[in-house]
Order: sequence, then structure tokens, then C-alpha cells
Amino acid sequence: MPIDFRNTNSVWASVLTETLRRLGLRIAVICPGSRSTPLAIAFARQDSLEAIPVLDERSASFFALGLARRHRCPVALVCTSGTAGANFYPAVIEAKESQVPLWVLTADRPPELRHCNAGQTIDQQKLFGVFPNWYAELALPELELSQLAYLRQTLIHAWNQALYPFAGPVHLNIPFRDPLAPIAQLAAQNLALQFPEDFFSAVASLYPDSHSPLPQGEGLGTSAALSRAVRANHGLANGLDGHFGSVQDIQTSAYVQDWQSCHRGIIVAGIAQPPFPASYCAAIAQLSQRLGWPVLAEGLSPLRNYASVNPYLISTYDIALRNPVLAEKLAPEMVIRIGEMPTSKELRTWLEVTQARQWVIAGGDRNLDPLHGKTVHWQRSLEYLLQFLPPTSQPPSPYLGLWCRLEAQIREAVDHTMAGLPFTASSNPESQPLTLLTPFEGKVAWLLSQHLPAGTPLFIANSMPVRDVEFFWVPGNLGIQPYFNRGANGIDGTLSTALGIAHRHQSSVMLTGDLALLHDTNGFLLRRQFVGHLTIILINNNGGGIFEMLPIAQFDPPFEEFFATPQGINFSQLCTTYGVAYELIHSWEHLIQQLNPLPTQGIRVLEIKTNRKSDAQWRKQYLRQFATGVDISKLMTPSQTP
Repeated sequence: MPIDFRNTNSVWASVLTETLRRLGLRIAVICPGSRSTPLAIAFARQDSLEAIPVLDERSASFFALGLARRHRCPVALVCTSGTAGANFYPAVIEAKESQVPLWVLTADRPPELRHCNAGQTIDQQKLFGVFPNWYAELALPELELSQLAYLRQTLIHAWNQALYPFAGPVHLNIPFRDPLAPIAQLAAQNLALQFPEDFFSAVASLYPDSHSPLPQGEGLGTSAALSRAVRANHGLANGLDGHFGSVQDIQTSAYVQDWQSCHRGIIVAGIAQPPFPASYCAAIAQLSQRLGWPVLAEGLSPLRNYASVNPYLISTYDIALRNPVLAEKLAPEMVIRIGEMPTSKELRTWLEVTQARQWVIAGGDRNLDPLHGKTVHWQRSLEYLLQFLPPTSQPPSPYLGLWCRLEAQIREAVDHTMAGLPFTASSNPESQPLTLLTPFEGKVAWLLSQHLPAGTPLFIANSMPVRDVEFFWVPGNLGIQPYFNRGANGIDGTLSTALGIAHRHQSSVMLTGDLALLHDTNGFLLRRQFVGHLTIILINNNGGGIFEMLPIAQFDPPFEEFFATPQGINFSQLCTTYGVAYELIHSWEHLIQQLNPLPTQGIRVLEIKTNRKSDAQWRKQYLRQFATGVDISKLMTPSQTP
């Protein structure tokens, strides 16, 4: 029997952990503390659960977020009472906004020790406000079988709330009275004699392999049952569509007829981390070819890494739309957007100006139209929509041809320029209208897209890294797996999230700036528990490069001190402090050599020192130059030439 019958708290906590194990929980991240002692002991006793101790609560929460994001299964996050749980708040917000199932368990003092100046006690009721999918405070532990049944059924309900109808965090506040340590109590030991053998028969798991330890390198997504569950949760299974019957079929048919009659339509593949990227890309490619519409593929979508399946893939739209003449010629009449809005501000502005009819196809119940346009939110799966389209491809329209020729021309110009960028300042200033003082940081994303090992998980930090991926990531067929925290778009927990994604996974890479890494250096404390490898590619431009792209950069002071906030950190010494491998990159060839193959164990930092001011000037000049340098005459077919 997996129940710990030493005392009341140990029985209660072990019923909790055994129920979660049977539901499919595989990993618990445990922060140290006194009030959470029963939970920590119960999780540590579960042989088929991986219990990971983490000192810093904020780091722990983002590490758990990364684990849950990759496995697409709830991960438990445990802390003691007081302000400990408050450090979870940013990760709970991110979990809500990006639909990640996170189980937050905050231990608490019993009611009689609240509001009376007892130590380490705050009001933990609904600590995370509206962000959890569901919240409850559990009853105080008791040995009554009826109360243990209440605990079991509450946990089952909470588990479902973390997954359905849309994934997100749940929060359980769990009070404990002393003794917190497993000091023997006769009543608890006597309960063992009458505890029902079939007590857990009501606990049904969606995960048939959930009672086996998680092997290194294997995610929970390998389970067929989980695949069905995740597909349903993300609106990808036909079962979701079946609820609505013929009324929705009629409406869908009408929409599809509108799309088929439109010869100036585009598909925008926005920010997405689908559970099955190859299938996701194939479905979008089918939609594109059956309609004859181009696919504008966000850099944080898997589409650019499965380029061969989609002949109408457009990666340079942000640059093209910087040319007012092209922006006008490319104005669409209809837009199908898959997933969230792309990062590109140029695309957002263009869509707002053109005011095309738009359909947003995405799982979840959120309003995903910050532009407030002529938008229909359509919670249908791509597979469902494809049933209403004939399986044959549409012949390319002049509008589609314009997009494809534009992509080829700009892609060639960008790739030619990026290939020629030296690692150090150009010796011939005339060859580069803007002489770079240091390596151009945007070239790192360009190189990663071509030189990472196939299938590499890549965590992309917010601010400039996500934008450089958007600008410069070259379409290819390496199946790179992009990960990111774009729910709330913050730099909180960047390192810890990346370590969660890389833990017991394929050797992984993180692309980050210096401020995002410094904001989460306590993530390095995970080094002792981390299994696997993470290479951190550190773009060190000594400050916030994203702010150099904003109007406030023209006002200094106070720009440098209050916005760019340079820290002047010696990262070699920082890595030595945490026992992390470090290497300073001295050439592009050196970087490429370090990318493939990747190590299999440990954490290392590859630092590339850049200059954010000259890089910002380069982006402004060259992105505009790529756009204005388009030869429009070469884009037109004979029938379009004046």
C-alpha cells in the first residue's frame, strides 16, 4: 500500500501524491520550507515520481513551467507558507496566458494561526487572483475515510480543471497542523487495518504508461492516450467539432465558399507551440494549397523548420511590408490566422490598415484580435476545415505568384548580406555603408536556423532574440523545435524555463540577451538536479537592445540609465561562481563548430559580445534597404507590366 500511515498529515499527503500519480503526474518541483514538510516527504517517497528540489521559488516555478510546457502534462509545484507562493505569481500568469497545465500546491497554516501574528503567515486565499483555471483550499487533514474520499475526488476534479476545456494552472492551498514531521500516531497506524484496497479504483488516468518512470529523452507525448487528450485540449480532434452538429457544418461550408472565391487571401501562421509540429505544418500546407493562398510564417511557428511541405511559405513579409508600394500591392481581401498574432509590428500595422476580413483559428476561449478588426474567432480544427475543401490544389493566382517572387528576391538579398557580415569590423567601409563595431547579433539567429542539429529544442528569450528570429530565421527542414514564453512576453524565468524544457530531453539550446539571463541567474542553481544538456547562446550587448529600437532611445538622459540599464557583468566570472562551463566566441566559424554536435551533459554558456547601438542602426538601415531595394519590375508577370 503506497499510503504512509505514520500520522494524520502523512496519510493525507500520501493520499494526495498517490492520487496524482495515478492521474498521470510524473514530476514534482519542491521548494524547501517547514509548513510543506508533509508534501515534500510524500512526493519524495513516490518511486515513480521525479521529485526535484529547487531553492528559489521563482526559478522553481519557471522550471516547472518549462517541464509542463514540453510534456504537455501537469507538473506539481510545491512551497511552504508565507511569501513563498507569491514568488510563483509570474509563472502562474505565463501558464494561464500560454495554456500550460501547472499544479500549484501552497502549504499554509491552519485557520487558528491566521490573522494573529503567527510567523510566516499571510492571506493565501486566491493568492493568484483570476489566473488559475480553478482554486480551492483543502480541508484540514483528517483520518476519516469520508474525508480522504473528499480529498481524492477534489484532486480528480482539479486535475481535469488543469486540462479542460483549455489547459492552465490550478491552485490548491493546503493547511497543515503540527506535527509536520512524520512522528508516529497510533490512530493513523490503526487506519491501515481498515483502509479499503480499492480506494483508488475511481482514479482513472489518461496516461496508460503513467505508472512507469519517465525514461530519459522520452516525453509524455509518446502515449497514444495523451496524444488524443492533447489534441482534444488544443481543438485538434474531430471530437471537439462533433458537439456542434449540422449548424456549424453549414456555417463552415459558407466560410469555405467565401475563401474559395477569393483570389487575394493569405494565411498567417502565428505564434504556436503545437504538440505535433510535423502534422500541424502539413495541415497548414494542405489548407494553403487547396486555397492557393500564401502562408506568412512567424519565426516562432514550426513552419519555417518544415519548409519542404509548404511551397507557398513566406518568411520575409516583415521586410516586404516596410515598402509602402509593396504593402499596398499586397493588401489582402481575406485572412485566415492560425494561432496567436505574430510578433511583427509591421504585419500588425498592415493588417490594421487593410481591414481585411479575418478568421482566427485557435484553441482556447480568449479574444485573439488586439486590432479589433472584422474578425471571426473560429474554434475549429484544421482537420475539420479540410473536410470541406476539395483535396485538389488550386492553380497559383497572380497574387500568390507575386508573394512567392517577392519571397525569393528578398530572401536572396538577406541571405547574401548575412553571409558576408564579418565577425569583426569591416576593413573596407565602402563595402558596408554602416560599419559594424562588433559581430551583428542578428546573424546568430540566421546561423542557428542552418547549423543546429535536426530536431533541437530551442528556447528563444523575449525582447530582441524573438525579433531577430522573426527577421532572419531561414526556412529549412531541420525540424527545430522553438519554445518561448510569449503568454505575457516577460523576461521572467528565462533560464529556468529553458532548463525545464531541456531536462531529460534532447540536448537543447537557449538564445538570450544579457539582461534576460541576469534576471534569472538563480536558475543556475538547478545545475545539480538538471539531467541533460543546455547550451546558452548569450548575446551580450550590455543592456536592453530592444529599447534601442524605440523612440525613447533618442532621449538620453534618461535612456541609458533607466531603459538600457547596462550591468557590466563579467559572465566568465559569473559562470565560475555557479560551476557552469563558459566559452567566449571569437568567430562565426567558432560558433558553428560549437553548435553541432552539441554536448550531452551539463550547462554551458557561449558568449558573443556585440554593440547594441550599432546593431540597432544596422537593423533600421538594412531592413529598410532590403524593402526599398526590391525590383518591382521583376515581380510582375507580363500581364501585370504597364
